[in-house]
Amino acid sequence: MKRFPKPRVVVSRCLGFEACRYDGSILRDRLIDLLEPHVAFVDVCPEAHIGLGTPRLPVRLVQFGKELKLLQPGTDVDATRDMQTFIEDFLQNNGDTDGFLLKSRSPSCGISDVKVYATTERAAAIGKGAGMFGAAVLEHFPTAAIEDEGRLRNFNLREHFLIKIFTLARYRECIAKRSAAALIEFHASHKFVFMAYSQQAMREMGRILANPQKKSWKEIEAAYREKLHEALARPARHTSHCNVLEHALGYVSDGLSAQERRHFLATLERYRKRRLPLSSVLAVVRSWIARFQQSYLAQQHYFEPFPEDLIELSDSGKPRLD
Repeated sequence: MKRFPKPRVVVSRCLGFEACRYDGSILRDRLIDLLEPHVAFVDVCPEAHIGLGTPRLPVRLVQFGKELKLLQPGTDVDATRDMQTFIEDFLQNNGDTDGFLLKSRSPSCGISDVKVYATTERAAAIGKGAGMFGAAVLEHFPTAAIEDEGRLRNFNLREHFLIKIFTLARYRECIAKRSAAALIEFHASHKFVFMAYSQQAMREMGRILANPQKKSWKEIEAAYREKLHEALARPARHTSHCNVLEHALGYVSDGLSAQERRHFLATLERYRKRRLPLSSVLAVVRSWIARFQQSYLAQQHYFEPFPEDLIELSDSGKPRLD
């Protein structure tokens, strides 16, 4: 069984940690319950932190020209400056974070679907965007895994989020050793991950590690980290995963029966059509790695990128959610 480092993930406090929503409620989130044993969570409620209380009258984002303000219409409170002060303090004290799992539609925590208004009066929204805290997170942590709980109901986005936070956590462990050998080992064990996400970035990372110009450790690590973040910036395409899995098939193909090959290719086709999550296909390959004691594939984190108990049984055969 693989050992997994604990990713550092900031999470909205109302998602299972405390009844701190504006109406005094708490929302249970299945993924967060599953993650809790495996992740170092930092829970945060920006609105509670700045003293708005629980329960509280709702706040909203109001656009005044080029300025966006956080206002509480029921009390005429302008919470903009207090929120900005909290954000500045938070950013200074939480720089080494692998991911964020934030509350959707929240005027503070939302990352894309927060209603923006032109007035505090009752009126229709004029647009949507990120909440004040969510916008700051997106700006200051551009390379972290950042999602809201609504989007992670899509199992493709969820798998990408999990792959990314655990890969970044392993990378933090690796660079703490300040060893070129450790970095080379990290790259070798993630080769199939990078192959799926970006073959171009994978090749460039390999050239950086070859270090023909004899650069310093600091220069190598900085250049490698930039390419790592570039590779993981967005979910890998289904076609790229299929190519990697077909490549992996070649390592065990000689030991498989014709029926086993047909079963695998049929499973892969269901994944290609987005009728199965990636984890369902990986489970088949993992069984063959164990059966044939395939040491090269066994070292690849691609086949077990995050703890197995984070995979929901209900994902099997579950349609893709858009």
